[in-house]
Amino acid sequence: MAAPSTAPAAANGQRFLILFDFDETMIAENSDDAVVRAAPGQRLPDWLVAAYREGHYNEHMQRVLSHLAQQGVGEDAIRAALEKIPPTPGLAALFQFLRAHPHDYEAVVVSDANTYFIETWLRRFGALPLFRRVFSNPAGFDAAGRLVLRPFHAHACARCPDNMCKQVILREYLARRQEERGGRAFQQVLYVGDGANDVCPSLALGPGDVVFPRRDFPMHRLIEAAAGGGGGAGGGTAPLKAQVVPWSSGEDVVACLQTLGKER
Repeated sequence: MAAPSTAPAAANGQRFLILFDFDETMIAENSDDAVVRAAPGQRLPDWLVAAYREGHYNEHMQRVLSHLAQQGVGEDAIRAALEKIPPTPGLAALFQFLRAHPHDYEAVVVSDANTYFIETWLRRFGALPLFRRVFSNPAGFDAAGRLVLRPFHAHACARCPDNMCKQVILREYLARRQEERGGRAFQQVLYVGDGANDVCPSLALGPGDVVFPRRDFPMHRLIEAAAGGGGGAGGGTAPLKAQVVPWSSGEDVVACLQTLGKER
């Protein structure tokens, strides 16, 4: 489920679509790990950690949030934990650049975290209005004060966890926005990420697009392996068609966007 649009309604004529992951792309750690620190003893019991199954992280986090509720960890404690998470280096500069160019860039979040975590942090950082959509696993507090998490969707992609394929989200969003924009496609699609699940949407981008993998994080290593013939990005697939620009700071992304803006 996508969160409602928060970006200014001006916006049907931007030239560029820029998509962001959240955990370890916008924020300096995994938001799930930060919230666990609100638990008694700042850790989960061993039985809960051991219950995790590969490829079923959303299901695992549903159990984690249920456990936190049972331990009396409420919304105030979870929000406080989220709001303490620092941004990644240079993110403030990147957001400032986007604020200064609202007619050039349409920004979207695509993350396997959840809508509550993402919107809470972006609101605290003053950046929620920058984003037209937040695509993530739906989450919200129920009448009993428990944070309830649901999977985003079902899909048939073998590369991705069972609750989310970011390539499906990207393709559907591009098709819908082109229709809403009167048949006008974006001149260029830009994708900023860090994790292994950011490779799949990157495979959908073309030679005129740009992928920004965080340097030395899983996304970057998988892309380099694919480019070098080392098994393929995301499990045996072809190298990316898009231009690849690794980043260590949001300022690296800004420098590339400034160049692209002059070229286009």
